[in-house]
Amino acid sequence: MTEQPPTDATVDAVVDETAVDTAAADELAFDVDDLPGGALSALEAVLMVADEPISAIRLATVLALPTDRVEELLEALAAEYRGDHGGRPRGFEVRRVGEGWRIYSAPVYADVVGRFVLDGQTARLTQAALETLAVIAYRQPVTRGQVSAVRGVNVDGVVRTLTARGLVAEVGTDPSSGAVLYSTTGYFLERMGLSSLDEMPPLAPYLPDIDAFEGVDQAIGETR
Repeated sequence: MTEQPPTDATVDAVVDETAVDTAAADELAFDVDDLPGGALSALEAVLMVADEPISAIRLATVLALPTDRVEELLEALAAEYRGDHGGRPRGFEVRRVGEGWRIYSAPVYADVVGRFVLDGQTARLTQAALETLAVIAYRQPVTRGQVSAVRGVNVDGVVRTLTARGLVAEVGTDPSSGAVLYSTTGYFLERMGLSSLDEMPPLAPYLPDIDAFEGVDQAIGETR
């Protein structure tokens, strides 16, 4: 008797059976209700490490719980964080965003959180970084060699730092030298509280014109 190749229906049945077995194995691996704090705390722990909204279906898969129960737990957490049952309102909340759920700081504390984030970031910029950022902002697009000529020191490391922070970005190459050109980013405007570069204070007239440093990139051999 000649063995017949498996049909699509057969393959689908095997896949479905495997999925069922895997799900059963996951359910037997642990029971979140037996953990300290039960399923509610387990759900909370997962949400605390999420860097993007997670759907109730995915959470149910991770916790090996029915989706309906996970949705009930999410609503219970949201109510607890709001202080709906007489408890202290928390500085954070869990809310649905699109098709997923995630923990966020409560909007009422936005000013406090914003001050912490902005002050912390500003403190980490050195004087050299601020000076380099100013030259790029007022003379963009500009190469590292041109910025170095204005400041009188090598700025390669500082420009890399500013790029990593998202304050400046590569925007092309200089047609005459092939050196990379840098400009400030939208994040720079956001951090400075500006809607456009036109709102920057009139400092540019006090900086030397970049045209005065024509050829500096060829002299130092800068291409990146």
